[in-house]
Amino acid sequence: MKFINFSIICVSCLFLTSCSLKDRWVKKKIEKEESSKRAYILGYNIGNNAKKFLKKEEDQKIFLMGVYNSIKGKKPLLSLKKKDQKVGLPGSVSEKEIKERNKKTMDQGKEFLNKNKEKSGVKTTASGLQYKVLKDGSGKSPSVTSKVEVHYRGTLIDGQEFDSSYKRNQTITFPLNGVIKGWTEGLQLMKEGAKYEFYIPSELAYGASGTPGIPPHSVLIFQVELIKVQ
Repeated sequence: MKFINFSIICVSCLFLTSCSLKDRWVKKKIEKEESSKRAYILGYNIGNNAKKFLKKEEDQKIFLMGVYNSIKGKKPLLSLKKKDQKVGLPGSVSEKEIKERNKKTMDQGKEFLNKNKEKSGVKTTASGLQYKVLKDGSGKSPSVTSKVEVHYRGTLIDGQEFDSSYKRNQTITFPLNGVIKGWTEGLQLMKEGAKYEFYIPSELAYGASGTPGIPPHSVLIFQVELIKVQ
């Protein structure tokens, strides 16, 4: 118990003190390095998911220690085998519930895309990607091997926002062949200065696995502004 308490104190010191100093250091890193940007977005999205289940500050600190121990390859402080777990994880659900939830998400996604493709201005490619031109561009178009600079906002079909470079007030640059298929295909349709809205089927996004903040089988909606092709 003393070790747990000491760990909590360590995590508190590591993550919850000298915040302004760490914020400045992180801000500099994510402004310069793509890997740092991805790490920050991943961490922020995981935190968003975790806070739904971890209401007590003490549990939040213990969660951070679990993340730290996992990343560093340290031995867990308790057994992670299912047979040794006496209580489920917060928000844990049965396999049947997961299947029902996934089927509901898939059905809702298909229904959305079927209705959306009939709307004025919406076009559909051979892969099933849907898009709408919000603003035409006049610059060059990227190839699959290009690096692009974009502004974007991503939501689920119910309007829930899961990511936005606009909110961070910072564009993001990445290789076009290093993102989800819907982006790789869709941005090649654009020219610099253009702004499109993409409606991306699950199989062109994160599929059955999902990702933090995005449930499995989710159709995604992105507004993307192509700033520059490098």
